[in-house]
This record gives sequence, structure tokens and C-alpha cells, in this order.
Amino acid sequence: MSAQGQVNPVPTGASMAFAEGFRPQSEAIQAARKEAAALGVTPVSPGSASLLTVVARMIEAKAVVEIGTGAGVSGLALFEGMDSTGVLTSVDTEHEVQAAARRAFLASQIPNRRFRLIAGQALDVLPKLSDGAYDLVLINGDQLEFGEYVAQALRLLRHGGIMLVNHALWSNKIADPDNQEDETIVIRESLSAIQEIEEFTAALSPIGDGLVVAVKG
Repeated sequence: MSAQGQVNPVPTGASMAFAEGFRPQSEAIQAARKEAAALGVTPVSPGSASLLTVVARMIEAKAVVEIGTGAGVSGLALFEGMDSTGVLTSVDTEHEVQAAARRAFLASQIPNRRFRLIAGQALDVLPKLSDGAYDLVLINGDQLEFGEYVAQALRLLRHGGIMLVNHALWSNKIADPDNQEDETIVIRESLSAIQEIEEFTAALSPIGDGLVVAVKG
């Protein structure tokens, strides 16, 4: 309710578009978006990318894990907010998209020492990473594995670290009770798990395809 006792209106499409374009995207991110389109990869939305940058800056992230490299859009957004010495560990099954991300990072003068691009299955890679060693974990990989990713993020994050989950609204399917597709069910279950995990304090933003922000603490 507003101060006048009226229900706050649901944002219109125009309002959502305004929110998406609120923070201009860098030339590097725009170029990475074009590369993503050429590769048939769907990157995080401009609004979601802006939120990644802000969250990384808020916590001065130095150690970040990204599940789903894509063509480097989300990675660049994270780098814009991370500490200048911070390191991004990004996992993806596709060599071609990781090569595109590497080119995008190097074109932005991000040195090799600041990123580790690991080609492989996330659930093979994540268990090898250290407990409580990371400031931020971005989940943007295989939707059918979101539940396992959330469990791994909880283990990987330090106290006060942040988990971000992209595709939390999954093309408006999550809120549709009649939609029983496999991905929809898994994402719903993952969101329920996040709500039930005592260590997480979470919120769901409708920006982009839906982005969960959860603080461990």
C-alpha cells in the first residue's frame, strides 16, 4: 500500500522497458551482445546486467563464480563492479562461447590472470571449488540443474556472500500454474528451496527474465 492507502500499480511494459534501459550499457557489452546473437546465445538483459554490476560493486567482490559463461555479457557486467584485483571463475560446456567471452574480456583490457574459463559440466567442476571462498555466485546455466546449483552456491559462498539466479521467471512460465514443463518445475522447486534455506535472505526482481538476489548470512 502507498502512503495514500492505494495499491501500488503493477509496472507496465513501458515502465519495464524504461527500467531495462536505465543504465546505459558499455560498448564492450554491446559488442558481446552482438557476438551472442551470432552464436545463438541469449545473454542476460541490460537491466539484469546492470544489477550484476551494482551487486558486485556493493560487496566489492573479489572472488566470483559464474555458471554459464555465454559470450561474456554477464562476465563483463560483473567485472565492471568487481574489485580491480578480483578473479572470475566461469564454467560452460560450450568451447565456442567461452572463446567469444575470452575475446570480449581481452578486448576490454581485462588481463588473463583475472579470469578462469573452465569448459565442462558445472556439476563436475563446482564440487572441486573451495567451501566459503567466494563473494558472489551467478547461476545462469542449465535450468534442469538449478537445484544442484543452489546447493553448491550455498557451500561456495562466504558469510555475507551473494547468490544471483537468472531466469527466475522463465519466460513468464513460473507464475503459470498450468505450466508443468520440466524446466519450469525445476526452477519452481529451486525457488522454493531458496525460500526455505535459513542461511539465505532473498528477493526476486522482475527485471529481465527474473533475477533472484540472495544473501548468505
